[in-house]
Amino acid sequence: MTDSHTSANHADSADILIPCQDVSAAAEFYTDELGFRIESVFPADAPRIVILSGYDLRLRLESIDPLVRHETTTPSLVITNFNQSGFGTGRAGMQYRDLIPDRFGGRFIASHIRISDGGPVPDYVHHHDVQFQMIFCVNGWVSVVYEDQGEPMLMEAGDCFLQPPHIRHRVLECSDQMEVVEIASPAEHETSADHGMELPTSILDRERDFGGQKFVFHKASQTAWSPSFLKGFELQDTGISNATDGVASVLIMKSTGNASDAVLSHDAGIRFLFVLGGEAVFACKSENHRVLRKGDSCAIPPGLACSLVDVSPDFRMLDVSIPSHPEGRSVR
Repeated sequence: MTDSHTSANHADSADILIPCQDVSAAAEFYTDELGFRIESVFPADAPRIVILSGYDLRLRLESIDPLVRHETTTPSLVITNFNQSGFGTGRAGMQYRDLIPDRFGGRFIASHIRISDGGPVPDYVHHHDVQFQMIFCVNGWVSVVYEDQGEPMLMEAGDCFLQPPHIRHRVLECSDQMEVVEIASPAEHETSADHGMELPTSILDRERDFGGQKFVFHKASQTAWSPSFLKGFELQDTGISNATDGVASVLIMKSTGNASDAVLSHDAGIRFLFVLGGEAVFACKSENHRVLRKGDSCAIPPGLACSLVDVSPDFRMLDVSIPSHPEGRSVR
């Protein structure tokens, strides 16, 4: 790798290849015990390749057990129920739970990420080679600082960030039992360190364009609820559709107490729901009905006839839609 945009899939001729059973554990040893620093990670949720530098050396830690992704070219319905044992170790010691195991043919990834013990997070300034990426806070709080966006920002439960392509950022600290949901496209993308940048930067440019997108910090406490297109729901619009020029729509939905049959069918690339509270029944002609509760999620392919029924009065969900093509119209 000769620069931050070179794919981690291609080893630089100067890299020393070190096969590993556990790449994350090996990276922790080389950084904490030997003083190396991370240059890039691929992918972040379950690292298979980590590039390190130090002592005029570049090391390439690579898994000797290739991770098999059960990817399909034809997207199918994916319902994931919450499971405490479903978390694995990812980048910077964070725990990841995979919410779309089949990756919708490699196009999307959704992760439930948590940190059990609060305090400083062992992160570094980094950026992601993505077309779309958002972070939604499910529980607790987390402090993050972003390139050209001012002082560190405190994201609390109900808030979310849009992280435009290659915006530099760093996670600073978090509360106990911090949980977020992260959604990105494509599914596998490189995370690269930028050790030369200090955050916060001296520049404040809230309107800066990053790859055709603008940074968004949605504060739930400062956003009004409005009527929803889903019967029996109201919504908060995060503004991400406007900031991405229709690449994605991110809404927070809550029941008004009289939701009966909320149609979820769509013609976007994917519609992803994550349950924040209450319960509802996911009804689909081609599948058995499934009860969705807090922590459950579903990834819905286009053209599938489905809906939410028997919605509890306290039901809340994150509702994300991403079109087939970034330049396409807004799905709303």
